[in-house]
Amino acid sequence: ALCATVLHGAHQSGPRPDEFKPPQECPVFEPSWEEFADPFAYINKIRPIAEKTGICKVRPPPDWQPPFACDVDRLHFTPRIQRLNELEAQTRVKLNFLDQIAKFWELQGCSLKIPHVERKILDLYQLNKNVADEGGFDIVCRDRRWTAIALKMGFAPGKAVGSHLRSHYERLLYPYNLFQSGANLLVSWTDAPTPIIFQWFHIPILVKQEPIEPVSEADKNKSRYKKKTSIDVDLYMCLVCGSGSDEDRLLLCDGCDASYHTFCLIPPLHDIPKGDWRCPKCLAQECSKPQEAFGFEQAYRDYSLRAFGEMADSFKSDYFNMPVHMVPTELVEKEFWRLVSTIEEDVTVEYGADIASKEFGSGFPIKNGRFKVSEKDEKYLKCGWNLNNMAMMDPSVLTHVTADICGMTLPWLYVGMCFSSFCWHIEDHWSYSINYLHWGEPKTWYGAPGFAAEQLEAVMKKLAPELFQIQPDLLHQLVTIMNPNTLMSYGVPIYRTNQCAGEFVITFPRAYHSGFNQGFNFAEAVNFCTVDWMALGRQCVDHYRLLHRYCVFSHDEMICQMASKANSLDVVLASAVQKDMKDMVREEQDLRDKVRKMGVLRCEQAEYDLLQDDERQCAKCRTTCFLSAITCPCSPGQLVCLHHIQDLCSCPLTNYTLNYRFTLDDLYPMMNVVKQRAETYDEWASRVTETLEAKLDKKKSLSVFRSLINESESKMFPDNDLLRQLRLVTQDAEKCFSVAQQLLNGKRQTRYRCGGGKTQSQLTVQELRSFVRQLYNIPCSLPQAPKLKDLLNCIEDFQQHSEKVLMDEATSTAVIQSLLDVSFHFDVELPELPILRERLEQARWLEGVQQTSAQPSTLTLETMRRLIDQGVGLTPHPSVEKGMAHLQELLTVSEHWEEKTSILLKARPPPSIEVLSEAAEKVVGIPAYLPNCLMLKDSISRAREWLQEAEAFQDGESIPLFDKLSDMVLRGQAIPVQLDPLKHLEFLVTELQAWKESAAKTFLMKNSHFTLLEVLCPRFEVGAGSPKRKSKKAKDCSKKKMVKLDCLSDVEKALLETKDTTSALATLGEVRLREMWALSSIRAANESKLLPTADCMDLKVCVCQNPPMGAMLQCELCRDAFHSVCVRAPSDSRSTQAWLCPDCRRSEKPSLDKVLPLLASLQRIQVRLPEGDALHYLVERTVSWQQRARQVSASCGLPDLEESFRTSPSPPPCLTPEWNRTSHDQMVFYTEQRCIPLQGLSVELEELMVEGLLLQVSLPEITQLYHVLLNGLGTHHTHGRTSQQEDDPSDGDKRKQFNGAEKKAKRRLEREALETERRGKAKKLQNKRQKMNKEKNLERRAASTSSSPRSDFSQSDDSEEEMAMCPAEGCQQPEGDEVDWVQCDGSCNQWFHQVCVGVTAELAEKEDYVCVSCTISDGR
Repeated sequence: ALCATVLHGAHQSGPRPDEFKPPQECPVFEPSWEEFADPFAYINKIRPIAEKTGICKVRPPPDWQPPFACDVDRLHFTPRIQRLNELEAQTRVKLNFLDQIAKFWELQGCSLKIPHVERKILDLYQLNKNVADEGGFDIVCRDRRWTAIALKMGFAPGKAVGSHLRSHYERLLYPYNLFQSGANLLVSWTDAPTPIIFQWFHIPILVKQEPIEPVSEADKNKSRYKKKTSIDVDLYMCLVCGSGSDEDRLLLCDGCDASYHTFCLIPPLHDIPKGDWRCPKCLAQECSKPQEAFGFEQAYRDYSLRAFGEMADSFKSDYFNMPVHMVPTELVEKEFWRLVSTIEEDVTVEYGADIASKEFGSGFPIKNGRFKVSEKDEKYLKCGWNLNNMAMMDPSVLTHVTADICGMTLPWLYVGMCFSSFCWHIEDHWSYSINYLHWGEPKTWYGAPGFAAEQLEAVMKKLAPELFQIQPDLLHQLVTIMNPNTLMSYGVPIYRTNQCAGEFVITFPRAYHSGFNQGFNFAEAVNFCTVDWMALGRQCVDHYRLLHRYCVFSHDEMICQMASKANSLDVVLASAVQKDMKDMVREEQDLRDKVRKMGVLRCEQAEYDLLQDDERQCAKCRTTCFLSAITCPCSPGQLVCLHHIQDLCSCPLTNYTLNYRFTLDDLYPMMNVVKQRAETYDEWASRVTETLEAKLDKKKSLSVFRSLINESESKMFPDNDLLRQLRLVTQDAEKCFSVAQQLLNGKRQTRYRCGGGKTQSQLTVQELRSFVRQLYNIPCSLPQAPKLKDLLNCIEDFQQHSEKVLMDEATSTAVIQSLLDVSFHFDVELPELPILRERLEQARWLEGVQQTSAQPSTLTLETMRRLIDQGVGLTPHPSVEKGMAHLQELLTVSEHWEEKTSILLKARPPPSIEVLSEAAEKVVGIPAYLPNCLMLKDSISRAREWLQEAEAFQDGESIPLFDKLSDMVLRGQAIPVQLDPLKHLEFLVTELQAWKESAAKTFLMKNSHFTLLEVLCPRFEVGAGSPKRKSKKAKDCSKKKMVKLDCLSDVEKALLETKDTTSALATLGEVRLREMWALSSIRAANESKLLPTADCMDLKVCVCQNPPMGAMLQCELCRDAFHSVCVRAPSDSRSTQAWLCPDCRRSEKPSLDKVLPLLASLQRIQVRLPEGDALHYLVERTVSWQQRARQVSASCGLPDLEESFRTSPSPPPCLTPEWNRTSHDQMVFYTEQRCIPLQGLSVELEELMVEGLLLQVSLPEITQLYHVLLNGLGTHHTHGRTSQQEDDPSDGDKRKQFNGAEKKAKRRLEREALETERRGKAKKLQNKRQKMNKEKNLERRAASTSSSPRSDFSQSDDSEEEMAMCPAEGCQQPEGDEVDWVQCDGSCNQWFHQVCVGVTAELAEKEDYVCVSCTISDGR
C-alpha cells in the first residue's frame, strides 16, 4: 500500500495525540485447589461476574506449573507482517484516502507532498471531511467558514490559517472532489464511467520515501505537444473540438494516445505537465477500480522459535534503548497506541499467530505425545485446565462436533513480539475462549462485554464507514483495531488486563476483545462451549447468514448429534437441546412448507453429514446446510439453503429439488426422546420457577426452598442459572431471616456503652425500611416481617421524639440520656444517635460550665482552658458557642490580669503599694481563681502588716532584737512591694553584721572553736547543775518557770526572750553565779586530786586523761594539771600573765580600751543582739571587778601592786608545798611554773583573783593582783580580820581542815544534785534587784568566812538549817512543793516567805524589799 511509504520523517514535527488512558481492570480470580479441580464448574461460578466485563483473568494456585511440552526444535513458522499505523481503523481510513489522492495526482504526472501549516503536517483527510460536512468548497467559500474549519482542526485563532487551508484545499483536494462528483463530465464520452476534466496544478514535491525513477527523453516527448511532421494531421485531432489546429497546444494521453487541446480541457491547462499525463477517460478507468480487501501479509522468512525470540528481543531493546525486562508495561502500552494512531510513523512488527498445535505439538503435555512427562507431572495430562482436554470435556458442547476444528477444538499457538497485536474480534460461533501464557513477557488484553457487541460494532462503523463498505465482515477478519479510549468516549464499556506467564484469560460469548504483546512470549488458546451458550450459538448462525459468513461447523448437525445420544446426555444439556431442537424443528417445518407452496415438489434424502463443509455451503449466505438444501439440475455441485431459494438460478422452481437429511417424522421422535430425558429436570425447574414467581399469600416458606435445593443435589441436577438463582434467593432469605431475628433480639444493645460505632451488619433506618420491603418482596415468606414492621414503627416514633428534643436548645441531660437508653434496644443505625450523643456531650459541658462558674474558687485558668478545649471538640451549637464566648472572654481577662499581676510581682524595683492596690481593686470582680491575683492581694496584706510593724519598730520605746530585725528584713525582701523603711532596716542589719565581725576579730583567737557569744558570756558549761546559794530557796522556788541555762542555745534563747537590756543583764548575772559556783567546785575537786596522799597513778589529768608524770603545768583558774608535752608551754618562763589551760583560755582578752568603742558603736545602732548584751555585761562586770579590786587592795592593806610586780623575782620551777612534802619515792611529777598558793589565802582574794581571770578583758589590775598573790603577800591581813583568822592553825591542822572541807564539799554536791533532780524545774527571779542582792550576799559571805580556803562550803552547809527558817514574826509556815520567798535588800540579806511579809510575786520582782529590822536600823 502507498500509505506505508508516505510522509518520511513526518513524526519528528507532527503533533502528539492525547496520551492513552488505561481502561478499568477486569476481574481477577484466584481459585483454591478445590475450586480449581473442575474448570467448567468454576467458570460457571464466576460467569455472573466475569460476563459483565467480557474478559477475566484466572490465576491458578501457585503450585500449578505444567511443563512446557512443545517441540522447540521442530517448531518453525512464518509470521504475519503488521504495520502498526495500518491496524487502527481511523488511521487506515486516512491512509486509504491519502493513497487515493496520491494515485490521482500520480496519474496526472505529479507526485504528492503533504504541506505543513503552523509547523504541523496538514491532515488532508480531516480537512476534506470538515469541508464536506460544511456543505462543500463553494458553500465554505461563500459563507467564509475557513476560519471555523481551522478552529475545528485545532489551529489557534487569529493567524490567518483559514486562507492557507483554502489555498491547500483548492490546490490539492478540490480537483479530486470535482473528479469524484462528475461535475465536469464531457457529454461526448458516453462509454467512459464518470470522465472529468479538471484544472491542472503543478505539485513538484515527491510523496514516497524512495526517489522516483527518472523519466526518459522519449517519455518526456510523449507528453509534450504533438507536431505534424511525418504524420497525417487527421490522426491528431482534439477529441473535444474535433479540430487538429493549434497542434502546438495538443496533448497526447500516455494511456490511450488520445489528443486534447489544453484550452479544450475543462478547466483549461495553462502549463504542460512534466510527467506522464492521463486523459479524463483513462483517469476515470484507473480510479474506478475496486480496492483490495485489507489483510496481513506473510513474512518472507521462516523462523525457528529461538531465531524469532532473538529478533523480538533485539527489536524491543533497540526501540526503547534499554534491556527488555526493564521496560515498564505502561510505557509499552502508551507507545503502542501512539504508534497505531500516527500515520507519520511506519513501524512494522511480526506475529506468529494461529500456529496449529497438531503439527508442532501443544505447549501442554498430551498422552502419547513426543514429550516425555515425568511421573510428578502426569497429573497435567488429565487436568481439565490442559487446553487439549478442555474443549472436548463432557461439559463442553463441542464434544458433539465430529470434526477436529483447528483453533476451536484443537489449540492454536501464538508467538508474539513487542507491539504484535490481535485486533478486535469475537470468537467463531460466539463461543468461549481460553488463553494460557506459557512463558515470556505479558500480553495486554482489552475486552467489551457481550451485551455491548452491537454498540461497539456501531461505533466502529460510524467512525470508519469506508472500511465497512469495502469489507462488511471487517470485524471477523481480525485486521482492524480501534483505540479503547475512542470506544469509551462513545459509551462502550472497555476493560483491560495484563496476562503474565502462567495465567489464564477467558473471554465470554460474543465478547469483543483485542490486545497486543509486551514482548517475546508464547501463548496457547482454544474454544469451548457450555450449556448456556446453546441459545447464543443458534443466534450466531442467523447473524452469520446475514453477513454471508461461513460457519465453522453446522449447528443443526451438532443438535441432531446430541439428540441421537439423548439417553446419555446430562439432564440440563438435554433440556437445553430439547428447547433448541424445538425451535429448529419449528423453523424447518415452516421453511419446508414455504418451499412446497412455492412449487418445489421434488424431494430427495441426502447424507449431508458425510460431505465436507465446503461441499454443502449455501451459494448465497455460505451457511453449512444439514437438515435441508435446494439444488437444481442446471447447477450441479451448487446448492442454497431454504432461506435463499430465489438465489440459486433462473430455472423454474418446479425444477428444484428439496434435499433433506431427516424427514419431520424422524425429527419429532428424536425430539421426544430428548424431552423425556429432560422432563425430570423440567418438572423440577417448573416447580422452582413457580416458587420463585409466587406472590403475596402464595409464597412458600423457607423450608420449601431448602427442599428444592436438596432435591437438585440428590438428583445431581447441573449447576445452571436456575439453580443458582434458587440458591441465591434461598441465601438471601436465610440472611434476611438471620438479620430479622437479630434485629428483633437486639443482641448488640450495649454497643454504644462499649464504645459506640456502626457495626458492619448494622442497618440504617432507610435500609431497615428497604429491608422490610425486601422481606415482603422476596419470593419466600418469613414470619419476622410483621414484627420488623412494628419495630420500624417504634424507631420512627423515636426519631420524631428525638427531632423535638433536638429542636429544643435547653434540653437536660436526663432527657437525652433517656432517649439514648431507649435506642439501645434498636439494632439499627439511627442518624439521630450521633447528634443526640453530641447534644448529650454539649449538655454535660454546659452543666460543667455552670457548676464551675457557680464556684469561682474552683474556676482556675487550667479549668477554663480545659473547658474551652472540650468545647472546641464539641459540635457547634448556639448554647455552646455562647458558653464558649463567655469562657473565652473570662479566660482572656483572667490571663490578662494574671500576666499583668505576674509582671507587677516580678517588677524590679517592685511597685508601690498604691499601684498594687489599684490593680487589686480591678481584679476583685473577676469570678475566677487567679493565683497571681491572690498572691498580689496577699502581698499587699503582708506589706501593710510589715509597714505597721516597721512603724512600730521605728516609733517604739524598746530597742528591738537583731533576730527580729533580720527576720523582718527577710520578710520585707520576700514581699514584692516597694517598702520605704526596708532600706534603712537592711542598712541596720548590715551594720550589725559588720559589728559582729569586728567584735569576733577583736575577741576570738585564731582558729578558735568558740563562738563570739560563748566568749562574751560567762562560762555556763563548767560543772553540772546550777548554783544553790540557799538550799531553802532552791527547794522552794517561785511559781514561775525556771529558766534553763545549761547550754549556749539556752543562754541565747533566754537573752532573746528578754524584754530589754536590763533583763538580759540580769540573765547573764544568773549565768555568772552559775559560773562562779561551778568553778569553785571544779577548783576544789582538782586541788583535792593533787593532794600528796593521793595515788598518782590513779589520777586522770590533762587533756589526755592520763596520770600526772614528769613536768606538769597547773592552770591558775581551774587548778587542773597538764603535761607540758600535751599543752603548749609558756613561751617566756618570766611571763607576767597567769598560765591558763586551753579550756580556760577562751579569747584574746583585748584591753578595755578596745572593748569600750565596740560597745559604744553598738549602742549607737540601737538594736539589741545577744552578743551585744553579753559585751555590755562583760564591760559592767569588768568595771565592777576593777572597783572591787581597788577596794580589796585598799581594805586588805596589800602592798603597792605595781611595785611588787616590778621587784618580785621569777622563781624557777619547783614543786608545790604539798608535793614537796611527799617523799621522793612517791614523787613522779613536778610543776614547771609557780601557782598562787591557796593556803592562808582569804576567800575574798581568791574569788577576786578567780573572777579576774574569768574576765575576757585584760586589765593591769589582774596582772598586779596575780603577782601579789603569787609572791605570798596574800597572807597579810588588814584590821578587818577576825581573831580567829589571826591565830592561824598549824599546817597539819590546815591540811586536816582542808580535807574535812573537801569531804563536806563532796557530800554537799551529791546532796544538791539529788535535790536538783527532785525539785525539777525551779523558777528563778529575774528581777534586777534580786540579782544584785544575790551578788551582795555572795560578797558578804566571802568577807565573813574564815581564812580557810574552803570554809565557804562548810559554812554554807552548817547554816542550811538556819536559812530554812523564816525570820518573820508570826511565820505562817506555808507548805507545798512551791513556796515563794523574797530576800531583804537591806543589810541583813535574810529570806522571808512572801505570804508572811505581804509581798506579791510581781512586787518582789519589780521593787526592792527591806525588812522591818533593816528599816529601823538604817533609819528608814
